[in-house]
Amino acid sequence: MTETANILMTDWQAIIFDFDGVVAESGEIKTQAFAELYRPYGEDVVAEVVKYHTQNGGLSRYNKFRYFQQHLLNGPSLTPEKEKALDRRFSELVVEAVVACDAVPGAYELIHQQAERMPLFVASGTPEVELKIIVERRGLSPYFKQVRGAPKLKKTLIAEILSDHALKAESVLMIGDAMADYEGAQVNGTAFLGRVRPGDDNPFPPETKVVPDLCSLVSP
Repeated sequence: MTETANILMTDWQAIIFDFDGVVAESGEIKTQAFAELYRPYGEDVVAEVVKYHTQNGGLSRYNKFRYFQQHLLNGPSLTPEKEKALDRRFSELVVEAVVACDAVPGAYELIHQQAERMPLFVASGTPEVELKIIVERRGLSPYFKQVRGAPKLKKTLIAEILSDHALKAESVLMIGDAMADYEGAQVNGTAFLGRVRPGDDNPFPPETKVVPDLCSLVSP
């Protein structure tokens, strides 16, 4: 992994955080929820669901539901009613667990420290209404200028944050744990720092700066 000695918080005008796997250690919770949701279709389908989900972190659950319906279940397109039913069930499986799970080491310290000197944002693949509830219940709402989520794509969320708050892209740092975060930063011209949990495969291009947690970003 790349050293992060040159990632100095004083270099930035704002920070955009992904949420799952960057602020909350909740990536595995989402994986298990997808597995549970599709278990009635058999373990072969579950294995493919988990594989697609883990390879497409940062993509909204709605896109994944549609992909699974079309490519794994070979069924007709999901009706709005069926999609809402899947969404409700998924929320039931994850919200309480995400509220209660551990924070990524260093995340809260970094957020508390930097919120005093620059605007902080969340851009997540989690549905925005649900995300705001989780952020509120974890006691983090006062620290974020704006909390944004699905159904809009990550690149659109980042673009809107930059536009809404008149931020210069080159002065903004995006911290994410998935290629959707990296690609959203690339498209919008922001800097990017990847978080790769110890033991996980690094999904990012070789030159990408990555950290195992956010502790090294916290000022002494």
